Amino acid sequence: MFFVAMTFSAGSAFSNFAAPLIIGITIDNVLGNYPFEGTNIFIMWLINALGGIEALGENIWLTAAAHLIVTAMIGLFIFGRHRTISHFGETTAKRIKDKLYDHIQKLPYNYHVHAKAGDLIQRCTADVEQTRRFLQVQTVEIARAIFFTTFALVMMIPISTTLTWVTMGFLPIIFVFSYVFFKHCRKVFKLADEKDGEMQAVLQESVTGIRVVRAFGRARFEVDKFVKKNEEFRELDFKQMKYLSWYWGLSDVLCFAQIMTTFVVGVFLTYNGTLTVGELVIFNLFTGMVVWPVRQLGRVLSDLGRMQVAVERIYEVLDEPAETDTEGATTHDLQGDIVFENVDFEYEEGRKVFNNLSFTVKRGETIAVLGATGSGKSTLMHILLRLYDYKNGSITINGKELRDISKQHLRHNVGMVLQEPFLYSKTIMSNLKMAKDEAKDPEVYDATKTASAHGFITEFEEGYETLVGERGTTLSGGQKQRVAIARTLIKNSELLIFDDSLSAVDTETDAQIRQALAENKSDATTFIISQRITTLMNADRIFVIENGGLADAGTHEELLAREGLYKRIWEIQAMLEQDFEEEAGE
Repeated sequence: MFFVAMTFSAGSAFSNFAAPLIIGITIDNVLGNYPFEGTNIFIMWLINALGGIEALGENIWLTAAAHLIVTAMIGLFIFGRHRTISHFGETTAKRIKDKLYDHIQKLPYNYHVHAKAGDLIQRCTADVEQTRRFLQVQTVEIARAIFFTTFALVMMIPISTTLTWVTMGFLPIIFVFSYVFFKHCRKVFKLADEKDGEMQAVLQESVTGIRVVRAFGRARFEVDKFVKKNEEFRELDFKQMKYLSWYWGLSDVLCFAQIMTTFVVGVFLTYNGTLTVGELVIFNLFTGMVVWPVRQLGRVLSDLGRMQVAVERIYEVLDEPAETDTEGATTHDLQGDIVFENVDFEYEEGRKVFNNLSFTVKRGETIAVLGATGSGKSTLMHILLRLYDYKNGSITINGKELRDISKQHLRHNVGMVLQEPFLYSKTIMSNLKMAKDEAKDPEVYDATKTASAHGFITEFEEGYETLVGERGTTLSGGQKQRVAIARTLIKNSELLIFDDSLSAVDTETDAQIRQALAENKSDATTFIISQRITTLMNADRIFVIENGGLADAGTHEELLAREGLYKRIWEIQAMLEQDFEEEAGE
């Protein structure tokens, strides 16, 4: 498509030069009775095609018809060029967006922990759009400048070598001026693009957390923060506009000086009889046709600067190494014992989260995990899902080393409910079936009943077809968590992880969910992470994580029988609950 567009562009440039030639021949040879002594092959062909000079003198309307035909050809070529280059640009932009989005999905978990969503969105939209605009618009301008200059030289030299050099004299100056402008402005383009990304990040973050902003009365603070970023972007954008204003003003002076010089020299040559009136008209028309495309090189180069910045930002994402599996990793049956043996893990060099962590979980066990904030409870589950890889030691599931199990297979067969569940702006039924597209309605109902979600869903006017707002905003925190739990249960996973996912429900609903899970318990191994002792107490075993290792393990009764973190938390929570009941009684 790009090659076809360039062909149309060449045809358009060639046809543009034919129109002035027709006018010049009409003035000099048809109306002025100058003998035709042309040496240009194209002109000879054109005159012969119209029946010769004599025929044109007798039928002056033929020159008008020829001009009309050439103009129509120019229009057709321009139409074809725009159509094909648009197809090329849009298709290329689509491919870049598809590649970017696909690559973002494959980037490691740790990358997304640190990346800003607004900046990523800006790279996938504005930067791709800047690239598309250059490919779709400015490549055509480059081709036009090349074609027009080439055809001009071919057609002008046979007419007058002297005036040709005069006409082309300013072009190198205009080009050098454009290049210097481009080099000077490139840094500003990069800064403006980066500042735009920062502004997008602030906007995305603020809109996403708008309920928190309103709840804490932080609207003024968020507005001021956005205004500051917007002002910084405006200053850089205004700086770009000032540079462009200087460029267009000075380049206009150069271009008009070029046209004026060509006209003055041409008039002098015509007065001396070296040039005819028709040839003077041709040269003046040609000069305008050549100078303005070359002048456009300034815009081309400025957009090239923006495009280079955009492409660099796009490739900053694409150059990030995608998450890979261990060589030879395969699928494996996950229904078996989970064994941690001397596992070490650290986010940063020298700051260990786990040190020689060892434990064994039997198939089908329900394991509760308790620990202080930052002790590594969620990290433990992230390692189990291979969102992070452990540094030393061994983790096996059903006798298979975790590193040798395919990440895709592992995550597909593990059901995880996060503390902050994410729901899409779809119906409740659509959100539930995302875990298993082929799930039948009875399966969905069984899962929602287990998660204590069926009751409140059926109370909605539209029931399961109720539309959930963006990120589930139309549901309460507890309702979102119960829908997320049901969504996970539909998968019938071999390994279930509840990462503090019962924190937003009341103790009564918590107990109902845990009782339903116990009654419907399959062979799945279950991990429950929570700070609420009542959520953990009925687990088969409770792990207490402290100081980078397993500080204690046992049943609820066993842990209460000895001093430790678990007993201290139990006593504190029991005391708080007693105080609450006494206050409620009063």
